[in-house]
Amino acid sequence: MTLNSITLSKLPWRKLFWGGTIVSLLSPPIAWGFIQRSTQNQVYLNSQEIPAQRVVIVFGASVRADGTPSPMLADRLDGAIRLYQEGQVHKILMTGDNGSAEYNEVVTMQDYALAHGVSEGDITLDYAGFSTYESCYRAREIFGVNAAILVTQHFHIARAVYTCQNLGLEAIGLGTPDWERYGGVTMRPTVFREMLACVKALLELHLLQPKPTFLGKFEGMR
Repeated sequence: MTLNSITLSKLPWRKLFWGGTIVSLLSPPIAWGFIQRSTQNQVYLNSQEIPAQRVVIVFGASVRADGTPSPMLADRLDGAIRLYQEGQVHKILMTGDNGSAEYNEVVTMQDYALAHGVSEGDITLDYAGFSTYESCYRAREIFGVNAAILVTQHFHIARAVYTCQNLGLEAIGLGTPDWERYGGVTMRPTVFREMLACVKALLELHLLQPKPTFLGKFEGMR
């Protein structure tokens, strides 16, 4: 028996399976298509059709220099606020990047929601949601979320749902408008980056399984 065969025999069969599968999915369009197909029954475009849940998770996006949400972030927040106002959810977990004192997505998100009638007691902030993977990981491990509606643009929602599901969080998604709202000039490079991100997601979820940048103690939801 060679050294390579001994090493392979010690690897968990699931990692061997996913290693071979991911090699075949390393083409970004194929990885993107695989994740799209895997989640197609868990993604909704109409807030009135999505099954109710206690919690909605809103993923952060860029904030303008004046501290207001970018259009994409505002659209995500509007989707979550609409679910809250319609009684589809009762609590909102806002997860985003607060990597420096000068940049804080989640406080901007909270301020926007408060200005649109959401009760402060129904908002929980995750300051260390530096990526989709970290946001989903921390939602379950730090905030104790076992099931949730996810809100983000349609181009991103499949990967968000797939990531949360594979980290043990029962997720369905509400996709907010993108192509029809932002046009091809914005969306073509955005979708290409999303395809690359799908390859990264498969590697993280099924092979690398990294810990988040920050984990910390359990906090729970309000």
